Amino acid sequence: MKIYLVGGAVRDRLLGLPVKDRDWVVVGSTPAVMKAQKFRPVGKDFPVFIHPDTGEEYALARTERKSGHGYAGFTFHTSPDVTLEEDLLRRDLTINAMAETDNGELIDPYHGHSDLQNRILRHVSLAFREDPLRILRTARFAARYAQFGFQIADETMTLMKTMVSSGEANYLVAERVWQETVRALAEPSSVIFFDVLNNCGALATLMPLLLQGFKNKLATPRTALARAVERQADTVTRFVCAALPWTETLPAADAVDQIKTFCTDLKIPTHYRDMAILVSKHLSSWLTMEHADPETLLSLLEKTDPFRRKERFRQFVCICDLLAQTVHANHQQTYWVETAAQACQTINIQALIQQGYQGESLAAAIHHQRLLAITAALKL
Repeated sequence: MKIYLVGGAVRDRLLGLPVKDRDWVVVGSTPAVMKAQKFRPVGKDFPVFIHPDTGEEYALARTERKSGHGYAGFTFHTSPDVTLEEDLLRRDLTINAMAETDNGELIDPYHGHSDLQNRILRHVSLAFREDPLRILRTARFAARYAQFGFQIADETMTLMKTMVSSGEANYLVAERVWQETVRALAEPSSVIFFDVLNNCGALATLMPLLLQGFKNKLATPRTALARAVERQADTVTRFVCAALPWTETLPAADAVDQIKTFCTDLKIPTHYRDMAILVSKHLSSWLTMEHADPETLLSLLEKTDPFRRKERFRQFVCICDLLAQTVHANHQQTYWVETAAQACQTINIQALIQQGYQGESLAAAIHHQRLLAITAALKL
């Protein structure tokens, strides 16, 4: 039995990056032997085991054969006679198909180190075309390593286009598309992820809502996402920037319906969907909020609720500010809205209750006091 460090740990060490997770391949062993050595089996598709002390994953060397459509359409074969080279051959990119022995010797049968040095993302073999998930993974790696000058090899991009045109990408399930997308949104150059998908045709197939927003480098969603990345914004903010449907300078009139459909189709988590809907409903008002009258300002605040949902409102303001900067060189909406919100927080509701206000009269009194506070704070 021989054990090798494989994949991302080898790749990132050679790039001089921190190694976060380590994966291992075991050659010349069987499930029975692994269990006898106290490794804990996990997974049903192929034999993967958890080390009893480190908790790291150890997979038996395996080969695979296409047996159906999509990323799950494979039959795996493991046995003690499967070689390391055969196991590495099934991997997606050459930079992920390297291994190390326990003494640090590099095993690189598919020239991944050379591609690493030349900053190239290249498929290992034509088996790449059998798994459409690799389109998304390649786009995500492009987003991760664009900062180091990595480019997708021409022949790999051609292969990805062929996979899309053949319909293979249509078999990706929504959960896996979103899983790769949200991981890509966290990458240092997440715009590149969508550019790659657009260039190979997968964006139109998998996320048609985003197609208009990434048609060129000047499209508003693409520019907004780039700004969000520069600000190191969280993935919810990045998602809203990328997914919000736009006309030339304003969100599309049917943006809310488009977002609801998109999020349902991809089974996107509720907090991503709800923030996208909140922004799409109120961004047009936000863009005209500078020098607004107190009633208009308060109306926006009542609809976005900084009084009970402060963290959600903070994120809403952050996203709207970012989007406003994308379409207007100079703007003061954030100052006006935040100042109005802070002024409203000074209202003593308990004092109004003690004065006898209740029910509708209390709501009216709170509304009136907030208007007065906004007027005073902004000198309107």
